[in-house]
Amino acid sequence: MLLPPKVTPRAFERLAEIGAAAQGKALRVAVEGGGCSGFQYEIDLGEPADGDLVLEGAGESVVVDEVSLPFLADAVIDFSEELIGARFVIENPNATSSCGCGTSFSI
Repeated sequence: MLLPPKVTPRAFERLAEIGAAAQGKALRVAVEGGGCSGFQYEIDLGEPADGDLVLEGAGESVVVDEVSLPFLADAVIDFSEELIGARFVIENPNATSSCGCGTSFSI
């Protein structure tokens, strides 16, 4: 059985800071073919769609489409603030390798 991805409290807090729910938006996390390692993450604000898995916390939502879900099983969606910038990041146990930019991976 595939476990759904988890969202850290820090990621939900960041969504609240930017007012995603107040704008009727959710953080959409998807996996698409491409990138330097075969697959790449697509992370943006969007509206939930039919068939999406909706993960909720702190009044905010993170959505994952049905096609991306198997690639994100048991992954952790977090928000990271580093010297190079702040961004949503995905710790994915399914990825066998990833590139330096952190948005591309292979399985």
